Amino acid sequence: MARATSANKRNAYRGKRTAAAAKSRPSAKPYTKEQLKPHKKHRFLGFLACVFALLTLFATAARALPADLQELPYVPILISATPWFMLLGLIALLLAIVSRKILAALIAIAAVALNGYWQYPFFYSTTPLPQAAHNAVAYNEANTSDAFARVMTFNVYKGQADAQSIVETVRDQRVEVLALQETTDGFVKKLKDAGIERYLPYSNISSSDGVYGNGLWSATPLAQPVDDEVNSSASFMPAGTVDMGGNSIRFVSVHTTAPVPGYWRQWKRSLDELGLMQSHTDNRYIFMGDFNATYDHAPFREFLGTRFYDAARISGHGFTFSWPTNRPGLPMFAGIDHVVVDQGMTAGQCKVVKIAGSDHAALLVTVDVMQS
Repeated sequence: MARATSANKRNAYRGKRTAAAAKSRPSAKPYTKEQLKPHKKHRFLGFLACVFALLTLFATAARALPADLQELPYVPILISATPWFMLLGLIALLLAIVSRKILAALIAIAAVALNGYWQYPFFYSTTPLPQAAHNAVAYNEANTSDAFARVMTFNVYKGQADAQSIVETVRDQRVEVLALQETTDGFVKKLKDAGIERYLPYSNISSSDGVYGNGLWSATPLAQPVDDEVNSSASFMPAGTVDMGGNSIRFVSVHTTAPVPGYWRQWKRSLDELGLMQSHTDNRYIFMGDFNATYDHAPFREFLGTRFYDAARISGHGFTFSWPTNRPGLPMFAGIDHVVVDQGMTAGQCKVVKIAGSDHAALLVTVDVMQS
């Protein structure tokens, strides 16, 4: 009986102590609706993720539009920045992960993957230049007796580019064939005064309006020169045939219409006119110039067809952004200057060089014209 009473006292004491401890602990409060809602910062990041992801998808998909739709107002300008939308897509993906927006993340991944699929060939070459080509253009002076040539194209911005710098680049890079666009009579005189004829004594320059023209300069004679090889509605595109180690190569200096308000259709038309050159099988061609189009533009790809190849793309060099160079704070974002080679040729050693006075950079390429 005494033991039972003692046990009851202990249990009563323990009960009081447990109750006291329970009272001393703060009671758990239920979450409020505001606490259950996403943080305002996350909601804003989620909104940005959705906007950026959709914008990336829209801009990337524009690249797949048929050529006829790419001549719509401002579409060519949007497409010229296609590679840069991969960066926007990656930003969208990061924001989607932080804000836990699964759909936005999936859209961003799809857009970046599609864009990457289109761009990766610029960084991988299946036909690299042979070592002989590298050796041939490494001499102190240009060697015109082989089948390898260092070529250069440059838009001189209505004759405002620094002629002396052009000649120095030709000398230092051992250029054998030079194509210039937007030349003027005064500029050509400055080029001669700077000593261009010491390195490239042969030339063919033409102008459709008597003010601005395009030209070719060569270290060897230009055979069968014509004022306009393409019969272009944009500008005269002069041509001449150069002997390169027993290979007759027809060079053309190209300048198409710029895609600006009022000239959207004319822009596509000038590229379509170039596309007709695919049927000119009596010559092997190299086109060099300001095409006012990137590889992402369908009209440019249609010009290439199955015959011609963009030298930068087949070289695996990467992007050759060449415009604009005169906008403070804005990097070169568009690769609209090209060297386009005929089937069977290989290209490499692509280089972009800024020259004062122009809104373009010069593009240099080494070409192996022997049939592969």
